[in-house]
Formats: sequence, C-alpha cells, structure tokens
Amino acid sequence: MENGDAKWRFRGNKQLRSDSAMNVTIRSVRQEIMSRLNPQDERPVIPMAQGDPSYFSCFRTAPVAEDAIVESVRSAKFNCYSPIVGIPPARRAVAEHLSKDLPFELSPDNVYITVGCTQAIEIILTVLTNPGSNVLIPRPGYPYYESWAAFTHLEVRHYDLLPEKGWEVDLDSVEALADQNTAAIVIINPGNPCGSVFSAEHLEKIAKLASQLGIMVIADEVYDHLVFGSKPFVPMGVFASIAPVVTVGSLSKRWIVPGWRLGWLVLNDPIGILRKSGIIESIENLLNISADPVTFVQGALPQILEKTGGDFFSKIKSLLRENSDICYDMIKEIPCIDCPHKPEGSMFAMVKLNLSLLEGIESDMGFCLMLSSEESVVALPGFTVGMSGWLRIMFAMEPSSLKDGLHRIKAFCQRHGKE
Repeated sequence: MENGDAKWRFRGNKQLRSDSAMNVTIRSVRQEIMSRLNPQDERPVIPMAQGDPSYFSCFRTAPVAEDAIVESVRSAKFNCYSPIVGIPPARRAVAEHLSKDLPFELSPDNVYITVGCTQAIEIILTVLTNPGSNVLIPRPGYPYYESWAAFTHLEVRHYDLLPEKGWEVDLDSVEALADQNTAAIVIINPGNPCGSVFSAEHLEKIAKLASQLGIMVIADEVYDHLVFGSKPFVPMGVFASIAPVVTVGSLSKRWIVPGWRLGWLVLNDPIGILRKSGIIESIENLLNISADPVTFVQGALPQILEKTGGDFFSKIKSLLRENSDICYDMIKEIPCIDCPHKPEGSMFAMVKLNLSLLEGIESDMGFCLMLSSEESVVALPGFTVGMSGWLRIMFAMEPSSLKDGLHRIKAFCQRHGKE
C-alpha cells in the first residue's frame, strides 16, 4: 500500500485555492460576514450587502413577466436546446427593445443571449485576452470584472471615480493608464456600487477618449433606466459612431428576477470595427464551448420586453427614490459615516467610514463583521469593490426594513464611538 498522498496525482487548481483577486467576490465576503450573525438575536437580518431586492415583497416582478414564463413553459415550444447565440425571437426582441434609445437600429445579429449579465462579462473579457493585453475598470466598481480577468490572465488597471463630482470618471487617470496594449474601458452606468448616473455630455467625453486611445467601451447597463434623480439614463451605445460599444445587460435588476439568469451582450458598432478586428468571430467561437441560457426563459423574453407596462417601472423607481432619500438623510445622523453623493440610480450608496471616531475597529471588514455579530445587519465592506475604508449599502428593500437597519448602524456607531 502506498504511503501518504504520493499515490494521488490530482490537485485542486492552485489559482482557485489562493487568495488572489479572483477570489475576492461579493458572495465570498458576504458569506464570511453572515457567518458572524448571532443565532440568539431574534431580530430579522437586514441584508444590505446583496443586490437582490426580490427578497422583499414590495419588489416583486411584473405579472406580465410571470405569465410569460408560464405560457412559454406550457407551450412546449421551448424544451429544446438553444442555438449558441440565442433563439431568434429573443435576439429580435432585445434588438428592438434597446433600439428605442439609440440613433440607429440594432439588428438581431448584434445581440447574443447569455446566462445573465455574468456570462456576458465573461465572454467579452475572455475575447479580449491576448498576451500582454489589459483593460481599464473603475474604482470603486463591480468586482466580478477583476475576478474573471484574473482567472483569464488579463491585466486589470483601475481608473478612479470621483465622489466629489458625482462619481464621474477621472478622464485624466484613464489617459495616464492606457497604453498600446489596452483593449477596453469598462463603464458601469447607472453605477454599481455608487448609485451614480452619467450625463450624456460625460458619456460623450468617454467615447471620444476611447476613440483617441483606440479602445472599445464595455458598457455595463444592467441597471438601465433604474434612475430616479435629475439625470435621465442615456445608453453608451448612443455614441457608438465615435467608438465601438459592447453593451452587457439583463432582465435581473429592472424586472427584479436575478434568479432567471437571462442576459445579453450587444454590439453597438455602426462603423463595423468589431467585425474587422475579429471580435465577432471570437465571440461566436467562444459561445460554441459555453453554456446556453434556459430556452423557455428566452421564449418568454419577447412578451416580457414588449408588454411590461410603465406603471410597473414607475412603482419600482418610486420605491427606490423613497429609499434613496431615507438612506441619504438618515446617514447624516450617524456620526462615523458619510455619503458624499446622494444615489440617483441603481440601488446602492457608497458610504465613507471615519474609523478614527471608532474604538477597536481598524478596517471596513472589521466594521462589517462586528456589525453583523452585534446588530444582525449585513453590509458590504468597501475593499470588496476597490475602496477600503468605505461601505456599500443596498437600499432596495421595504422602507421599514431600511430604517430599522440604519437605526441599528447608528446604535452600533454610538456604542463603539470614542469618548
């Protein structure tokens, strides 16, 4: 009998077992924080670290969407495998849906249906991975970009968002970071984690800089039209005649159905640069070895996009507006935290911690671990999204739950405040 482990030649992937950037995810950090919850605390847990408001009854999806899923399943037309690019009716529906906001018509051939926005991100980053290549991503930003880039060995360079300017892109930092190996800049608008909404003028400046640098824009618009401030949502594709834009999006947030895992990757490229550069061929070849989104959800997509009424979206935005007001106003009353910019879109606020005012808490992670243990409030530490010393707070919940959570944070800060 062989001794010890010498016999066995298999090992887990070292990269997946290490503490590399790819393993710093919202899920993993949230799970660690939730492990500190006190089972003796009978109060409800306030989940401020996740981007899933479907947990709360006030954020239920539209009846039209539910009926479309039932009809799709019962039709027995969508029990088959999907084409790798998505079924034609779903591609056509997304093209028509997004074209309403663009100065040109998208073709169904510009649309690839994906397993949520997550797969769309994976596809475009993988396609851009060449020896020495890099992409520019925002700080703070959505950490999945960095995690997947690390897995595919695509270099990431962080450009800054400016809180004093409503979290606009620091265009000077973008220009300084880019070089001949830069392939793309990622723009998240409306912003996760900042709750920001970019103006048309700012988006045009980004497009012009991308053109100057010879790079594409990856526009993460998963929160498209979830805006409730003074600025309207403007899709980056409006400026695709200046620089090519690859838009990633999904049903998840606007329809409050993240578990349905239905997204899209869309090519806004009226000049045809992406085809000439081999991007389209690379996308389609990669899809040949990727999972397909569920066919019956694709089958329901045309009805969902075409028939969901404006009253549903108005209700969702009204709730988000109310909660944004509550969040911003109540944070002003908490001594150790500050929200530099009132959220205008998505469902998040970035909040700065003043750790010097707290006793025995030295980091944003330490703050969140103790908050979870003592108050059953789960917030996301800012290091997860690239901003140590900050918090990301999700406010898409019942207003009463939001108030309860913020009251608990205030009590926590008062209890641990320095004399």
